[in-house]
Amino acid sequence: MISLKLGIRNIWKNRRRSFTTLLAVAIGFTAINLFAGYIHSVYTGIKKIAIHGEALGHLTIVKQGYYTEGKLKPEEYMLGKAELDKAMAIIRAEPEVRLVSPRLSLAGLVSNGRASTIFLAEGEIPEDSVKIRTGSVRTPPSMLKQDLPNAGLLSSDLAALLGVKPGQTVVLMSSTLEGQTNALDLEVQDTFNTGNAATNDKFALLPFAYAQSLVDTQGASRITVLLDPAHDDADAMRQRLLQKLNAAGLDVEIKTWLDLSMFYKQVKNMFDLIFLFLFTIVFIVVLMSITNTMTTSVLERTREIGTLRSLGMKRRKIMELFAVEGAMLGLFGCLLGLVIDTLTTMAVNAANIRYVPPSSSDEVPLRVDFVPDMLLGSLVLLAIVAMLAALLPARRAANTEIVDALGHV
Repeated sequence: MISLKLGIRNIWKNRRRSFTTLLAVAIGFTAINLFAGYIHSVYTGIKKIAIHGEALGHLTIVKQGYYTEGKLKPEEYMLGKAELDKAMAIIRAEPEVRLVSPRLSLAGLVSNGRASTIFLAEGEIPEDSVKIRTGSVRTPPSMLKQDLPNAGLLSSDLAALLGVKPGQTVVLMSSTLEGQTNALDLEVQDTFNTGNAATNDKFALLPFAYAQSLVDTQGASRITVLLDPAHDDADAMRQRLLQKLNAAGLDVEIKTWLDLSMFYKQVKNMFDLIFLFLFTIVFIVVLMSITNTMTTSVLERTREIGTLRSLGMKRRKIMELFAVEGAMLGLFGCLLGLVIDTLTTMAVNAANIRYVPPSSSDEVPLRVDFVPDMLLGSLVLLAIVAMLAALLPARRAANTEIVDALGHV
């Protein structure tokens, strides 16, 4: 308690220098948590895009070997109708499962009658497509409709490339599982933006039954599983479903959305590296600021230290006084930073700033989240750093001979 009182008095006594140090700590704390809040918002947005926008769901179930051999031998790695029905019945029995939906991937050529270009498509059950994509930050303005079995959605750049508008008809050509060429007319129900410049000129969404007819199959490429938001532990559910499906004689593999979303991994790795770099800089600035302040304080109070030592105060107690003072500088600086961080976060979110991120064709809002764990962690860490930074000059002062300290000028 005495160390605490003396620490507060010494900070107030040298308030001009202390305020400079507090400001350095506060700015460092604010910088760390603003960026942490921003990247947390980015991670949350990309997760939603992966699960809902890309319609990966939380889990994707395919035949064993599909991802390595499926493109070369699609007929061997397609889930047949019997396998599909059996697997979906097992998955639907899980209470945490919100949606189970078969999907069919295909590719081919799309023509407007005058020109042709390649397309990549997903065959989806219309009502399931609505459920999966609801909640995405990039939900298409139009969805597949159950009452339009021969109508699909084209990505906006693909429609512009072909010069077609909603209500017009294009022809899709693809290879069946037997290797024959098949073609079907498709009415352009509407266009949408994929949110990715790499796919916005070649992507289409098709009704599941239409896609099955185009490649002449009753099966599906994979099964997409959407979990309840309150129980979305994809890894735990993967292990449970894999055991049950294998026990039922189904040779399948299960991937989580994180396994399949390379974009999420790339963005996360990049931002984690930037955050580490920023945190290192802040760490060094805080360390040097506290060290400089405490070193100056020790030099100015050398005679005071000598007096305390002559009155019987032990070296360890002297070090404790300065350590507490340093920790308080760090703590008060973080509390000031917390106020600045809160006000700045509220201002940024209220400003509704929008921007187009790299590899995207859509504007997204610039948001900063409150991350309680990071706020608490950085507060404790910076306070400890400040305390440790005060120990070196304090140790030097405590080891000074009493006679030398009393005679210091």
